[in-house]
Amino acid sequence: QTRNAKLAGASLAPISVGIPCLLFIALLHLRNGYAVAACVQSHSAAHCSSSISMPAMRRARRWTVAAAMFITCTTGLQAPAIRQAPRTLRHATLDSTVLSCGASRPKTALSNVEISEFVDTSDEWISQRTGIRSRRVLQPGESIADHAASAAQKALDRSGLDPADIGLVIVATSTPEDLFGDAANVADQCGCKNAVGFDITAACSGFLFALVTASQFLESGTYDAALVVGADAMSRWVDWGDRNTCILFGDGAGAVAIKKGGAGLLGFSMGSNGAGREKLALPYNGNRLPLIGGKSATVVGPRAMLMEGRSVYVFAATTVPRVLREALEDAHLTVDDVDWFLLHQANERILEAVADRIGVPKDKFIINMDENGNTSAASIPLALDFAVKSGSVKKGDVLACAGFGAGLSWGAAIFRWEGELLQ
Repeated sequence: QTRNAKLAGASLAPISVGIPCLLFIALLHLRNGYAVAACVQSHSAAHCSSSISMPAMRRARRWTVAAAMFITCTTGLQAPAIRQAPRTLRHATLDSTVLSCGASRPKTALSNVEISEFVDTSDEWISQRTGIRSRRVLQPGESIADHAASAAQKALDRSGLDPADIGLVIVATSTPEDLFGDAANVADQCGCKNAVGFDITAACSGFLFALVTASQFLESGTYDAALVVGADAMSRWVDWGDRNTCILFGDGAGAVAIKKGGAGLLGFSMGSNGAGREKLALPYNGNRLPLIGGKSATVVGPRAMLMEGRSVYVFAATTVPRVLREALEDAHLTVDDVDWFLLHQANERILEAVADRIGVPKDKFIINMDENGNTSAASIPLALDFAVKSGSVKKGDVLACAGFGAGLSWGAAIFRWEGELLQ
């Protein structure tokens, strides 16, 4: 139990390369001064299975020890002094520029009126409490990975980058098409033959976490360009008989292309608090499967999202203003320097509460949840694409973005838009 310290947590796939990738990401954050110590843990017994030989395991163990020594030698692992509030360790500008964006949504729209035909609710009840009027829903045979690839391809085409220039593809998702990860598939579909791809799971904070992670790789000089994707298929995991959750969520994907250099990611801040994980969760539900000799295993059973709506609202309304201020402070900016606030599109009432707490008019907030619903990790890049296409966001504008959700987790990033108007 670590107290009075800044923590951010995320999961990474695929499992076969998870530990080396996680260690490298941890090293990047340590090297760039965002943390003084990191803990990397594997949750999969597959690392000890036949997929990895014993000599390979011994090599991995030596690699892990060497990495741990590197962390110790370069950071000292000296516990920081107790702070009054969580803060980043230094000015967090990273050497990466957001060049372009792209989006992809299922064609099938499901309106509030249609939902009211099978759930005890109404269009007025939903729209007044959430600002949502419709959402897109994947149909049988439709793939969220294909939408992720489509969004990434659009961002790549608009960036002016060659697919061969992309060294990294990160997909932020909690609902991948393939449980072992969609990023390698996305990289392949986009023709990024030189790219390494992996998924990050941090729910509605996922896109912000992925953007910061990719920017760390660019800052370190490991890669020159990357694609960052947020994609989620929330309709597959809600209880369609629960009016408290099924009315909120939709499906979609959004992406940005980033490159090393330029205006830079001006500031960021991230955090998480696992003590609140039960407020918004999708827990494993296993059915017992008898094997032999009284031994058994569990196999996946039916499961659906659990959410305490009021608790999540209070969490978001109090945490998001703070993390935005932290990121702005790291960027040496104030709310008056921001052209647009781009928050996770969870609930319009949350955005109104945040606007009130930071003293900014609501018309400076990009909002498009009315037609998309809450698309989790996809919501920020989807809204960015909408705002750029509409001409609201223009080249040179400063955007303050914030994600928040399950974990509980939260993050914010400040960047200057360097893309062109989309036709």
